[in-house]
Amino acid sequence: MVPPFEFKILEEDEQTRVFQDSSGRIRRELKTDKLGSACMDTYMRHAVDSPQTWQAVKQRLDPYDPSRLSATWRDQIPHWQQREHPLIFGPNTSTEGFFWFARTLMGTEDLSYAWYDQPKLMHEMMAFQANFLIESSRPILEDPNVDIDYICLAEDLAMKTGPLLSPDTYRDFILPHLRRVIDFYRSNGVKHICIDSDGNFEVFLPLMMDAGVDAIWPMERAAGMDPNALRQEFGRDLRLWGGVDKRELTKDRATTEAHLRTLMPLIEQGRFIPTVDHTVPPDVGYPQFLDYMDCKARLLKGQL
Repeated sequence: MVPPFEFKILEEDEQTRVFQDSSGRIRRELKTDKLGSACMDTYMRHAVDSPQTWQAVKQRLDPYDPSRLSATWRDQIPHWQQREHPLIFGPNTSTEGFFWFARTLMGTEDLSYAWYDQPKLMHEMMAFQANFLIESSRPILEDPNVDIDYICLAEDLAMKTGPLLSPDTYRDFILPHLRRVIDFYRSNGVKHICIDSDGNFEVFLPLMMDAGVDAIWPMERAAGMDPNALRQEFGRDLRLWGGVDKRELTKDRATTEAHLRTLMPLIEQGRFIPTVDHTVPPDVGYPQFLDYMDCKARLLKGQL
C-alpha cells in the first residue's frame, strides 16, 4: 500500500508556515493563531486536478488497511455494551461525506467546474468514496456485539445563501451512492444517520431524507436554517441538532434567554438537541458563554 502524503514544512517565517498535509494539499497557516480552527488556513494547491492525479491518490486510500482500526478495538466492546451515552462511529462529524471528500482533494473552485467538465472522473470519485465508507467500516459494523447509535457524515456543501452545487448535480452524482452507504449502515444496525453541513442546504433535505438521512447539524442561523421552520416543514422524522444562534450569545443574558425561549416548542416536541450552530466565535466571552449554559440548563429543567 502507498502511504498517505508525508507531512512536510515547505517554508516558514515568524508569522506563517507553508506545509503539505496528509491529503497532499499545500496549505499556509498562521503560526500565532491562538484560536485553533477559528482561523482557517489558506489552501494553495490540492492533490487532484486530473484523472491522472486521482489515480495516484487512489493508491493511498486502501479501506482494507488494518492500521485504519485500532489493534485493540474489540477490547472496547464490553465497555460499549455498558455505556450510558450514545455510541458514535468515528469522532463526531469526522466521517467524510461525498462533497467533503472531493472538495478536500480538489478545492471548492476546481470541484465546482469538475462536475461539468470532468463528469466521468466525478462519478468515479463518488463511487470510490461510497465503497471506501462501506468497506472501511465493515469490520466494526458487522460485528454482532457492536451497536452503533449514529454516524454523522461531514459534507459542508453549502454557503450562506444556498448550496455549492445544484440539486440536479447532487441527485446525479451523490444521491445514489449516499443511498447505498446508508442502506449498508442501516442493515448493520446503525440507528441514525446525520449530515453535517454549514450554510443553507435546505433544498437538499427531501433528497437526503429519501436516502435515509434522519438528522442534521448545525442549522446555521445566519444562513437562514431556522429549526422551528424546518420542524414545521419536515416534521419529527427529521431530527434537529444545533440551531442556537451564536450571534445572539454576544449580547446580554436577557437576549440569550429570550432567544432560547423561542426553541421551547421544539424542546417539548423532542428529537431536537439545542446547541450552538457551529464554533463559538471569539466575540462570545467566557461570562457570556456561562450565561448561555446556565440559561439552557434552567430551560431544559423547566425553570425558565
